[in-house]
Amino acid sequence: MKTSESYLPEGSYSAYPEVRQALESLDGLRAAQDGGVILEAVAERCTAAHDLAFDFGFAAGVMPRACCALGVAEGDTREIAILSRVGKPTCFVVTEIDESTAPPTVWLSRTIVQQRAQDFLLETLRPGDIIPAKVTHLEPFGAFVDIGCGVASLIGIENLSVSRIFHPRDRLIVGQDIYAAVRAVDPEARRVSLTHRELLGTWEQNAALFCPGETVRGVVRSIEPYGVFIELTPNLSGLAEPRGDLSVGMVVSVYIKSILPQRMKIKLTVIDVLSPGEPPPLPQYYLTEGHISEWVYTPAGCEHKYIATLFD
Repeated sequence: MKTSESYLPEGSYSAYPEVRQALESLDGLRAAQDGGVILEAVAERCTAAHDLAFDFGFAAGVMPRACCALGVAEGDTREIAILSRVGKPTCFVVTEIDESTAPPTVWLSRTIVQQRAQDFLLETLRPGDIIPAKVTHLEPFGAFVDIGCGVASLIGIENLSVSRIFHPRDRLIVGQDIYAAVRAVDPEARRVSLTHRELLGTWEQNAALFCPGETVRGVVRSIEPYGVFIELTPNLSGLAEPRGDLSVGMVVSVYIKSILPQRMKIKLTVIDVLSPGEPPPLPQYYLTEGHISEWVYTPAGCEHKYIATLFD
């Protein structure tokens, strides 16, 4: 995995005993300040001045507005990046401890951590590297994820899976821990772009989960005049005969009539409409670490279209 345990998505640091211990006393915070150690705590509130406030019990933590997120001081990042931290684990380093107040005031900075993480990621990541990420926000065009200490990256909706969806919420939920592969690194724009579908298996790998004659669950993803595309896994869909009582998003049971690798097709028959409203299933990853040079989705000898990603 091409990342460092020093720069993980926010919400990951609380699991480390040394982080929890540092937050138990002023001595612990002093030691963390001297070592530049990344800590994490839940932001309790955001003041009218857009400073974040933390309660350590024995001390009050204050993160000034300009220290809450990269780009806020320059006007490149919206204020919602600060407001939305309330009630969420937030990374920081201790910059100063003022014991003249009661309780003592501990001054914190998230931007220092983010700058360090961003510099490291831009310097070390290469296209094809597989990294952990946490889903932070969903938009119609894609999913924003945290790739380290709140540094944001985007997975475009077209890169979430081979099976097409209308909104990222069909595939992911906010707060979900996922894996992603680096598509591109742009040091000038200070941006890392990601993809997700290459980690979810090839057509053959997904088709191997099913056999003709089985009846399984699926999700209606597209309705065309010639048939209904039904997703069996995020990277595998089959085609069923047209049926007038179906709509996109419905969960259905389907009978698998045939699996045709040479045409990259699965023929289905819809058996019944099932209860809707289930959250998207957790992704089944075929790769969670290392590096991908090339990913070929299409089965060997397939007469159908060729789907592949070249990273190197």
